[in-house]
Amino acid sequence: MIPFSVLDLSPILEGGDAAQALANTRDLAIQAERLGYNRYWLAEHHNMPGVASAATAVVIGHVAAATSSIRVGAGGIMLPNHAPLVVAEQFGTLEALFPGRVDLGLGRAPGTDQITSRALRRTLMSDPAEGFPRDVMEILGYFEAPSPGQAVRAVPGAGLKVPVWILGSSTFGAQLAAALGLPYAFASHFAPAQLMQAIDIYHREFRPSARLEKPYLMLGLNMVAADTDAEAHYLASSLQQAFINLRSGRPTPLPRPVEGYAERLGPSERAMLDHTLSAAAVGSRDTVRQRVESFLTATGADELIITSQIHDHAARLRSFEIAAEVRDSLRERTSSAA
Repeated sequence: MIPFSVLDLSPILEGGDAAQALANTRDLAIQAERLGYNRYWLAEHHNMPGVASAATAVVIGHVAAATSSIRVGAGGIMLPNHAPLVVAEQFGTLEALFPGRVDLGLGRAPGTDQITSRALRRTLMSDPAEGFPRDVMEILGYFEAPSPGQAVRAVPGAGLKVPVWILGSSTFGAQLAAALGLPYAFASHFAPAQLMQAIDIYHREFRPSARLEKPYLMLGLNMVAADTDAEAHYLASSLQQAFINLRSGRPTPLPRPVEGYAERLGPSERAMLDHTLSAAAVGSRDTVRQRVESFLTATGADELIITSQIHDHAARLRSFEIAAEVRDSLRERTSSAA
């Protein structure tokens, strides 16, 4: 059955701080491992008052040290912000510390605004459309066994063959992942517009490689699950507020939920939310299961990576618990049908 994984932005809560956010991330990772989630990925964003995972490799180490079997990784490392050698060394180090558990997802967006992007990598001069494929190839090379006379090696990193994923929210990433024969993760949880087109391109143009024999597609899905539909929609208002604030140019810590928030928005804001958050499952166990089933049927995903922006930590843990129940019920139905 389709594996479920976790995508965490380590949300800084309204009224909280980064230390609390990172403690919550550790706790959620422990629970995700207990619940049988496949992997736990952290996302890189910068200059965002609601995101504590900016130093992504560091937070991955924090999560990996608190767990023992769940895969850990980046969803993703925003490659324009980093020199490829540094990325290879960081993830080679993580792989040396936590062998067989580390994933490296690579994206070509900066994950921040232009001013912050320049502060992150002041010497960046190339066009991301040209530089990203070249940087990906450089990182892949660092993870291969070193060749005689090779001048620059990733230590740790060389010969470790850390699994590399291409991340994307457009057809560009689909084309690159297909050409390189790499697994592909699409950010449908916040940019669903080109989802179906990207899926088609990835499957149609995929070329088998030494790293991957056939296409492997993971899709992002927003999920807010609770014991009732009404409670889930109330909790989801935190995510809705966060998106409205971000799109308005005033990002904030993750807001507390507000009763009836969406109903008070204007038509343009409602339309934006309906589009941006169209890849979402919000509701009770049965409602979420129906939404997940229809999403999987429409997309043919090999894996779902779930993000759940909920202000109350206990409610967030409960959401992932219900999601695991949905996963298990789908598995039972598939087994019965077979």
